[in-house]
Amino acid sequence: MSAVLVYCGSSRAAEERHGAVARSLAALLVARGHSLVYGGGRTGLMGIIADGVLAGGGKVIGYIPRAMVSREVAHHDITELHVVRDMHERKAAMMNAAELIIALPGGIGTLEEWAEAITWFTLGYHAKPVGLLNAGGFYDPLIAQIERMQDEGFLHAQVREKIIVENDPATLLARLGG
Repeated sequence: MSAVLVYCGSSRAAEERHGAVARSLAALLVARGHSLVYGGGRTGLMGIIADGVLAGGGKVIGYIPRAMVSREVAHHDITELHVVRDMHERKAAMMNAAELIIALPGGIGTLEEWAEAITWFTLGYHAKPVGLLNAGGFYDPLIAQIERMQDEGFLHAQVREKIIVENDPATLLARLGG
């Protein structure tokens, strides 16, 4: 069983609009025998994907900074909940625990974590496949910016080729090797 790291939003406001894609990915992870590694939250898409994997009988591993537990956002019903010191420790632990990386729709935190995964790949810290689930065109502006970065020489073509973008969870997972 491989572990898939999923970055996604914790906002309850986005649940109705993007919840279906999180549920779909959760079902695919379970069907393909993958465990979920994620940020340990219980709200928004984070809660939806974790609950979906659990409901299907899958394994969910969460990493959450101590400060976020005290704000009562930790999902205490997952398979493993690791409380870590801070966001730096969280990101490193999640990266070490997974073989594939996917970003679902999310906010600044999602974008920051996903961009750091690309940066770490660029620097040779890992060689894990990195995917962007562009559900409903959510990431179209980001994709355009990535293309501009490549066009203007800020992003090497070989790095851009490693950023797998798909609109459909099943297609993305398959292209990532999952």
